[in-house]
Amino acid sequence: MSSRPLPELPHEAVHLFHDDETGLRAVIAIHSTALGPAIGGCRVQRYASETAATQDALRLSEAMTWKNALAGLPFGGGKAVILWPEHGVADRTRLFEAFGRCVHSLGGRFVTAEDAGSGVADMQAAARSTSHVAGLPRRADGVGGDPSPWTARGVFAAMQAAVAERDDRALAGMTVGVQGLGHVGMALAALLHRTGARLLVADVDNGRVAEAVRRFDAEPVAADAIVTAPMDILAPCALGGAINPATVHKLQARLVCGAANNQLEHPGLAAELARRGILYAPDYLVNAGGIIAVCAEYGDGDLASVERAVEAIGPGLAALIRDAEAKGETPARLADHLARTRVADGWSRRRAA
Repeated sequence: MSSRPLPELPHEAVHLFHDDETGLRAVIAIHSTALGPAIGGCRVQRYASETAATQDALRLSEAMTWKNALAGLPFGGGKAVILWPEHGVADRTRLFEAFGRCVHSLGGRFVTAEDAGSGVADMQAAARSTSHVAGLPRRADGVGGDPSPWTARGVFAAMQAAVAERDDRALAGMTVGVQGLGHVGMALAALLHRTGARLLVADVDNGRVAEAVRRFDAEPVAADAIVTAPMDILAPCALGGAINPATVHKLQARLVCGAANNQLEHPGLAAELARRGILYAPDYLVNAGGIIAVCAEYGDGDLASVERAVEAIGPGLAALIRDAEAKGETPARLADHLARTRVADGWSRRRAA
């Protein structure tokens, strides 16, 4: 690994939007445009305060910078969050039209798509106000639509590669815990079920758990217990922070590989996992399938290029694991250095142009 020091990268901009007519309260954080316009989904959820929403947008937008850089995409990192009110909104379509106007006001520096809590119909509404949006209905060539199946495919490819690299065996017969059964988690569970993996599943929505039990013969586990349950592989697919100071010493899985962003509450936990002999697959490497598909849609890419890029996530993780072992590093630290180097090089090229 190069010893060149890499500076911390502050956010370029944070925008707060209020629209009294629709009830919209949103935050758009732009972390970096070194490699191109910032791109990231729009998360919709209830937050305790605007400060909490802003902090979430800051964390998520930074993760998008590293994700896009590591995936070799010509985009920077950004994220939008919408603070969903306790009482809901009168007209969801009008709210996302207003959100589209917020995105449009940034002049193309930020491109959005769906994320947790938002979907294709929401992006269609936003697209009435801006062209800087993806995740729209699938085109005739197969590109577009909900990107979450692509995220699941990338995580699955990474999991297969990590198991082969570490244990030289297949997923069949292994016990995999899927934490979070949203669009990505449920799609990942389906892929794992087809391989013959034994599934443990958890979600705060009991209906989703019941569906997974029925479809995949899965074993339900309490949402607050699955991270530390006995298993071979933990796949965090809910919100971030599954690995934290309270869980890191209780983890029984030997591999952590999932779709959630910011799975580690802080980066130093990767070293503690490694000390315990647990392989952590860097989240922003393995969960890049969705943003790969989104970028192809926004940039007029084709289905074959998306499939190739998503399937390359597995071999990419395998190479990272081998390189990290050879250098005495954790895969997380090496991935972080590679991503930061690419972003630093992008700024150098822009300054030289």
